[in-house]
Amino acid sequence: MNIAAFIARRVAFSGQKSFSRFIVRLSVAATIISVAVMIVTLAFAGGFQQTISNKVFSFFGHVRVINYNSTQQVAIAEELPVRKSDSVLNLPKMVPGIKKVQAYATKNAILKTTETIEGVLFKGVEKNYGFDNLKNFLVEGRWINFDDSSYNKEINLSASMAKQLNLKVKDQVMIFFIQPNGAPPRPRKLTVVGIFKTGIEEYDKLFALGDLRLIQRLNDWTPEQIGGYELILDQPNDMDRVSYDIVPYLPFDVTSQTIKESFPSIFDWLQLQDQTIYIVMAIMMVIATLNLITCLLILVLERTRMIGLLKALGSPNGTVQRIFLYQGSIISGVGILGGLLLGLLMCWLQYQYGFITLSEDTYYISKAAVYLVWWQVALVVLATFVVCFLILLIPSAIVKTVQPIRAIQFR
Repeated sequence: MNIAAFIARRVAFSGQKSFSRFIVRLSVAATIISVAVMIVTLAFAGGFQQTISNKVFSFFGHVRVINYNSTQQVAIAEELPVRKSDSVLNLPKMVPGIKKVQAYATKNAILKTTETIEGVLFKGVEKNYGFDNLKNFLVEGRWINFDDSSYNKEINLSASMAKQLNLKVKDQVMIFFIQPNGAPPRPRKLTVVGIFKTGIEEYDKLFALGDLRLIQRLNDWTPEQIGGYELILDQPNDMDRVSYDIVPYLPFDVTSQTIKESFPSIFDWLQLQDQTIYIVMAIMMVIATLNLITCLLILVLERTRMIGLLKALGSPNGTVQRIFLYQGSIISGVGILGGLLLGLLMCWLQYQYGFITLSEDTYYISKAAVYLVWWQVALVVLATFVVCFLILLIPSAIVKTVQPIRAIQFR
């Protein structure tokens, strides 16, 4: 029979009212809250980063193949033309991780109604464009169709732009495309067939979707000229690898660029969230550690007479130390398990009901998103247990200094 474990269980689960009993419960509660907060913080931060990243990826792809000289321009601007290339279209067969290749081009324009005007970057796409990736952003109407005419006369506007221009689905709008070298703008009348909202206000106020053939016609391009290609990947984390691996297959006048390189500001902002995670994790770990140290010190002091009695009866220091190690393990184990269950429960409730809401104008999402990475959860549990176990060695070392005669007389 393990005497140390038996005594530890009797002391830990004793129904006798005492100050140490209150401290034990307080320590367990603090550990539960600390572990739960760490899990929820990781899940919410991961969900936030993944949701914002997916919005950008859905609208712009993961990797761009553009004219070599376009990299010297501002990321959100018209591209220099490149020719369609079979080697680029065949990249999914040559480089693993590429899901789809789609052509696009952009052109600066001005939308004009009887009441107001708005600048816009008109993004032209082809019929194989991945509108399925944008289905969650469609608020009203439908995406543009592609027929056999010279070009489609439909346009998709963002909700903020449609509100600013007081336009609705089926309304017509005049769009003036800016021409180079000071040439007069070229007008076209387009029909609004759908309204979208990504939640990223900076881009919602700027982009509109239309037919790539219209841009080719306005720029006097041939059907083989486009602004570039967007590559959709299976895994966003493969962006850097794919961008490097596709270089040998690209024509001499084009280059690859990850979307992080095209829009560094938003991804730098997302990376700043990691610092918040580290700060919260450190604070919660310190709280759990201090509470456990305080709890065990009080337990040792309150059980001083018991320690002296056990030593007087011949129990070695190791046995008495193990009593408090077992007791501390019980406290930390219950706290960690409770924190794990509470954290997972909060994440599930948020995923199902979205009771934590956010200002979409500020955070780009209307409710806190949840994304659990199980190895991170396991790491939180393991790290908390290891830290707690190391902390247990501190108060248990006090047992060695207790003298039986003085401890029995201790009041």
